[in-house]
Amino acid sequence: MSTVPDSARELLDSATLAHLVTLNRDGSPHVTIVWVGMDGDEILFASLERRQKIRNIERDGRVALSLETDRSNAIGLREYLVVEGHARVQEGGGPELLQSLASVYIGPGVRFPPFDDPPPGFVVRITVDHLGGVGPWA
Repeated sequence: MSTVPDSARELLDSATLAHLVTLNRDGSPHVTIVWVGMDGDEILFASLERRQKIRNIERDGRVALSLETDRSNAIGLREYLVVEGHARVQEGGGPELLQSLASVYIGPGVRFPPFDDPPPGFVVRITVDHLGGVGPWA
């Protein structure tokens, strides 16, 4: 997919938590919640440590995200966005991205991570292959 529609971009840039699915070594799913934001048509999230989600993406970049809105469609179904894509891990930049996302997820003026000298961490960039779910992006 070459562009992310404005309706999906608005949700991805909001304070809605994203459920991230990566693949464990044995093929089973690993699910965690991440803060996300957009950079052009890529979805970003960060981690300070090389957690399971980072190790999984380094081995197999196939990922999925789901985000639920607080809106319902015309027939009463809750809108949600599902993103299928490919992720890549960049070393460094984790604290800076988390600080930027914290102003959206926690509020302006917050300090995050809330300690001195955080590790450089990781930034994950997701290229969108497919959007689905229930909503104007589907």
